[in-house]
Amino acid sequence: MTTPDPALRALIDRILQARSERTPLAIQGGNTKAFYGEAVQGEPLDVRPLAGISSYEPSELVLTARAGTPLAEVEAALAECGQCLPFEPPRFGEGGTLGGMVAAGLSGPARPSVGSIRDHVLGLSLVNGKGELLSFGGQVMKNVAGYDVSRLMVGALGVLGVICEVSLKVLPAAPAQQTVRFELAQADALKAVNTWAGQPLPLQASAWWDGMLVLRLAGAGAAVDAALTRLGGEVIEPALAASFWQGLRDHADEFFVGAARAVQAGATLWRLSVPATAPPLGLSGEMLIEWGGAQRWLCTSTPAPAVRAAAAAVGGHATMFRSLNKAPGVFSALPAPLERIHRELKRAFDPDGILNPGRFYPWL
Repeated sequence: MTTPDPALRALIDRILQARSERTPLAIQGGNTKAFYGEAVQGEPLDVRPLAGISSYEPSELVLTARAGTPLAEVEAALAECGQCLPFEPPRFGEGGTLGGMVAAGLSGPARPSVGSIRDHVLGLSLVNGKGELLSFGGQVMKNVAGYDVSRLMVGALGVLGVICEVSLKVLPAAPAQQTVRFELAQADALKAVNTWAGQPLPLQASAWWDGMLVLRLAGAGAAVDAALTRLGGEVIEPALAASFWQGLRDHADEFFVGAARAVQAGATLWRLSVPATAPPLGLSGEMLIEWGGAQRWLCTSTPAPAVRAAAAAVGGHATMFRSLNKAPGVFSALPAPLERIHRELKRAFDPDGILNPGRFYPWL
């Protein structure tokens, strides 16, 4: 394989060398999400030399950039044209990259209304564990026929390949926003937000914590004003509201700051993915609820089996998001059919197991 791109050529050569030597590689960008998933033992493979926005067509709502491009650079370019990454990827620190965003697959507060990262990936290129440069998808939604392999890489944490370039569908920023809050107990908040989600309201994001439900309305000005009249509640001043949602997105608000301290003292921060209509789970600890009830953050010292059992009882699962003790396993065990699929995919993309080995499970 030949390529005129020195950075890409160097990356491929490094993977080929690692394969020949059976040396594991730990893929790195800005390292802002190194805490997420199981620990990886391997030589660092820095993707940041693969940087830069390749193309951006505001009129087509499509941006293509290389994986090492700082997320801040991408968002700044979009903001200049009044556009954004609508799924609000969390930024856990400065230096996060586009490739890390896709590999982690994490979405922010607006995810229920606009979709996840996976819904906005149009195509990507990657280098697999055999040193092959592969491209999937394209730059339009209709380009996909059959199974969309590009979206398979979203949330794969680099175990299948090193992402090199990504094409994303972007959207215009909402012309109007308002944030309102209500004093409600957890059960009442869940009932209210699920009721409102089924109505023609411009409900973009929600969050409940410590007896307070906060809603963000976004869309056309007339629709937002009408929703405010209909819902009532206390309107939050725009600057304060923006600070709150940014803190929630980046895990820098009061709940997550407190959780970080608790984790250092031995607690665990769990990310519970459950049906939005699931009732309160009855677990001890501090809980923050997003996505209309579908994403629940729990900071607790409750043993892992009890947390996972409570999530499974309502049809969900629990991920150990931050903890000093990952011995119980970061991710829930897979049913046998899904484990077999994961093993086969790993074998197909990375037969020698050199890319981020063990980031998901010891065998992946």
